[in-house]
Amino acid sequence: FQESITATRARISRLLSGRGKRTPTSFHRELGELMIEACGMSRSEEGLKAGLARIPELREQFYRDVAVPANGSMATALEYAGRVADFLEFAEVMCHDALMRDESCGAHFRVEHQTDDGEAVRDDENYCTVSAWEFRGIDETPHLHVEPLDMENVELAVRNYQ
Repeated sequence: FQESITATRARISRLLSGRGKRTPTSFHRELGELMIEACGMSRSEEGLKAGLARIPELREQFYRDVAVPANGSMATALEYAGRVADFLEFAEVMCHDALMRDESCGAHFRVEHQTDDGEAVRDDENYCTVSAWEFRGIDETPHLHVEPLDMENVELAVRNYQ
């Protein structure tokens, strides 16, 4: 409990110590654009690696340049800045997941894995699993937990959207 209180106070202090001119909203928008480009519906290894390189830079800028107003709306602005900080962490985990999943399946469309007609090429042999990522902290590689998925009542099939 004490560790949580100490970590939370340090995080709030870090957010409030920013002397920058940028709003949390400006960082939120920039991260959104980055994620659409790097980890959107259509993604590539190159784009995902670029996203993984850019997110830590954006996080560093965020903590250095974010401005949380010290006026009547500070609580709301601080809460929003905290969510944007969370989004920066989550975006990095999402890019790690998308890069690791070296196939196309459903909304996980990798441009490197498609038929000549543009349909997804799945890899059920390697990715018929239940996966969960464990965030281990800023500047730490997240850990992937994987369990096999036993499909007894459903036959796996590639969808054709044409």
